[in-house]
Amino acid sequence: MTVLDAIVAGVREDLGPRESAVPLAEIRARAAAAAPVRPLLPRAPGDFGIIAEVKRSSPSKGALSDIADPAALASAYAAGGAAAISVLTEERRFGGSLADLDAVRAAVDVPLLRKDFVVTEYQVHEARAHGADIVLLIVAALSESQLAELHGLATELGMAVLVEAHTPDEVAAAAALEAPLIGINTRNLKDLTVDLARFAPLAADCPPAAVLVGESGVTDAGDVTAFADAGADLALVGEALVTGGRPQEAVAEFTAAGRAAVAAHR
Repeated sequence: MTVLDAIVAGVREDLGPRESAVPLAEIRARAAAAAPVRPLLPRAPGDFGIIAEVKRSSPSKGALSDIADPAALASAYAAGGAAAISVLTEERRFGGSLADLDAVRAAVDVPLLRKDFVVTEYQVHEARAHGADIVLLIVAALSESQLAELHGLATELGMAVLVEAHTPDEVAAAAALEAPLIGINTRNLKDLTVDLARFAPLAADCPPAAVLVGESGVTDAGDVTAFADAGADLALVGEALVTGGRPQEAVAEFTAAGRAAVAAHR
């Protein structure tokens, strides 16, 4: 069993009590009654942004930051100019929760990504019900039919869908779906290794119209520049922001680095 397989198994197990407490019909109704989606797309040509992540821990690094007040952290991200904020809601490996998503939603008005291992219709409605504007679908965690079904559902709900790939075949699956937003994860979710060099060749295989997100491995502004140089429109950054001690300034610095790189290619 790969790391990804183990995480998804845990996610499915943890989903059971939530489905019992709030049945599918009720979570659908809550999603339909949620405040309007805050759009991430479309983005202006030549712009660059940071998706700043509220992330307590990870399977590869363990505990990263206590984050006693996720709303305060998200507010710092927003003040730094974050294009969106990602909130981890997976509990076992990342220490997140839907309560974190609720707290962040109440504090900021920027688009929110529910960062989790979404494998069921229930989770998509659940994300919208808790105020998420973007949902993550990981190609490696889904069959072709599941990916298409969940992407269609989230789109019907008005959400942006970050379709995450980390191999050429997964990029091809995202392209076949005509996904407007594609994330290229430089972390292999099966063994957790990170290689920033994975981004450029996979980005080159993406449809020209897709908005590209560079994911994982960012430690400083130089890494953001490398993503932007290779075609990224956004970079998703977690660890460097929650451990660096200056989240607002770091978001602003990383955004500026990405924009400068994009401008240099015009």
